[in-house]
Amino acid sequence: MGESRGSIAFFACYRPPVPLDIFCCPAPASSREEERHLTDGVSYNYNCQPIPSAALKSIVKHLDLAPEAVEEAAIDSGRLTGLVFVSERQHHLETLHIGLRFDDGDEVWVFTLGDIYGGDFFSGARLEDSGCIAGGYEVDGHTADHYLVFVSTKEPVQERRSPWNVVYKTNLRTGETERLTPPGTSDLSPSVSPSGKRVAVASFQGKKWDGEVKDLLTNIYVMDLESTYLERERVIENAGWPSWGSETVLFFHKKVGDNWGVFRHDLSTGETLRVTPEAFDAVTPAAIDESRVAVATIRQKSVFTDVRVEAQYRHIEVFDMGLPEEPLQITRCTKPKGDHYNPFVMDGGKYIGYHRCKSDHLEHGDDVPRRFDKLQSHHEDIGLFRVAGAFPAFSKDGSKLAFVDNEFKAVWLADSDGMRVVFETDGPDGVFSPVWNQKKDILYVCMGPSFKANEILEIYAIPHVSSGARERRLLTKGKFNNAFPSTNSDGTKLVFRSTRNGGDKKYKNLYMMDAEIGEDGGEAERITEGDWIDTHCQWSPDRDWIVFSSNRDKPADAPERDHGMDPGYFAVYLMNAIDRSVVRVIRSGYDFSGHVNHPVFSPDGRSIVVTADLAAVSADPMSLPLLLHSQRPYGDIFTVDIDPDDMEKNQDVEEFARVTHSSGTSWSWRRSTPRRARMRIMMGVKAGT
Repeated sequence: MGESRGSIAFFACYRPPVPLDIFCCPAPASSREEERHLTDGVSYNYNCQPIPSAALKSIVKHLDLAPEAVEEAAIDSGRLTGLVFVSERQHHLETLHIGLRFDDGDEVWVFTLGDIYGGDFFSGARLEDSGCIAGGYEVDGHTADHYLVFVSTKEPVQERRSPWNVVYKTNLRTGETERLTPPGTSDLSPSVSPSGKRVAVASFQGKKWDGEVKDLLTNIYVMDLESTYLERERVIENAGWPSWGSETVLFFHKKVGDNWGVFRHDLSTGETLRVTPEAFDAVTPAAIDESRVAVATIRQKSVFTDVRVEAQYRHIEVFDMGLPEEPLQITRCTKPKGDHYNPFVMDGGKYIGYHRCKSDHLEHGDDVPRRFDKLQSHHEDIGLFRVAGAFPAFSKDGSKLAFVDNEFKAVWLADSDGMRVVFETDGPDGVFSPVWNQKKDILYVCMGPSFKANEILEIYAIPHVSSGARERRLLTKGKFNNAFPSTNSDGTKLVFRSTRNGGDKKYKNLYMMDAEIGEDGGEAERITEGDWIDTHCQWSPDRDWIVFSSNRDKPADAPERDHGMDPGYFAVYLMNAIDRSVVRVIRSGYDFSGHVNHPVFSPDGRSIVVTADLAAVSADPMSLPLLLHSQRPYGDIFTVDIDPDDMEKNQDVEEFARVTHSSGTSWSWRRSTPRRARMRIMMGVKAGT
């Protein structure tokens, strides 16, 4: 079947444009030269934990390695060490990998869990995270097996806005995998106690995800590795990211007031103490022992437009309960102007590991390399590509792809001639959401700051865009917030959303105008009317249907803001552009809350694809890069099949399919093109890097 229905291009909101990789430093560190690179520099690598030597012996027995590599003496002496970490190298999915390294060389051997234990469980589109090693303790005169404890989104969940994250354990000797998370709930961030007997998780057990994207308010549960679902215990409320300091001490992070802090909880006494100062943010603890913990700190808050100073970067520090005012600085000594994430402990605290961007591989003035990554798709007949840019948009025939850079400064075009800039602005946050005329070589862009309803946004047309002429024509008039244009199939009419007539609350409705001369041909025609937000409109490729997202069914008593951010209650609707009838197609939650945004028709008109929070969150947001200055994440990509012939039959479609397993995405769907044309596009993109 191949990619007969076309391909989806998307970008991941929380994925830095420069790859992440894994490093460590001695504690304390004193210079840049002391930082050690732990992985091989291939792909994005992050969220690492060391593998104890006894567990490593079980792993290497499953691998076909050179004889000297499998000698237990090499492991016992520390000459061969192992790491478990997330990497995007296989099918560009975020999955767990095992890295083996000899201390007398720089080579790192990396294997997938499927390489080691087969593809029965470790296959398919999914996210894996938070790998850690359990077991290995003495019981009844023998040593228990070792287990890999980890998170996976492999099991589908059909209840809307419910997380898919499940914690599993895989026996490193046999490869057998079992679920640790109870049915009907989800867990994040597992941590194993020093003995290997107990597992702590941040869990949604007993509560539902409510749309929060920074402070999840999970509860921390503790269970024995061999326990049943019913035997786990809730020990801490409204906290996340547990880390064991001993068999009775847990560290965790929690937001109190305006700042995040790291706390210490004694399971035997119930006492909880704050470890880090209240004056700044501290997150993602990695305990060294009962009194020492490595954390990521942000000592001074920043905004997107800041030229940051050292204290505004995320740095790794070690706090000692006995010396709370004298933390050990780890990364400010090695890379003071760089963000460092999710520390882990090596050699009993002699070294502290973390991941960061490999930005030191770029010279001053270098552009960030731009490329496509082809991901494993949930649908065999649909291709899936991740783009190193924002707002990707395919032309109708699939031969061209437009997108904006990560600073929203320039519009790029990729086609058989390579990659090039076709439109530029003077500064960041100046242009976004390019979209093609469905019939002609015209690209439309929105000019002005994004995500700000009170600011002026104008829609421009760039005619003959493939020629590189860089002409532009203003289409909208009246200094309103106008955005998300889309043309009908013959390229003559343009639908867009605007705040005109929206009053002080900047309500948004849909309007229609001439696709080439805009409002020079007459005032735009209003086609929806109401005190709500209609947005993200797109015209069908083969009929007079318009799909859009809206919060028009938001309850009258709903809050004005959703967790301090943009309002929720977005669903997806279809409009008949001739008679203006409207039907709701996709809800988010069953109570209408949530976000289903950026709907786009498939090229054959048989599906609608959206970015949505239908699967809630897939990781603790405070552990993610770029979180502090991001808008609400769009979740993941989902498809919903529709009846392309009868709009009324598409009322509240229940079934949906998850396409991506990542933190945040936005995307475009292109029509399938001949393989030779697709290869030319891909080769052109690679040449542009």
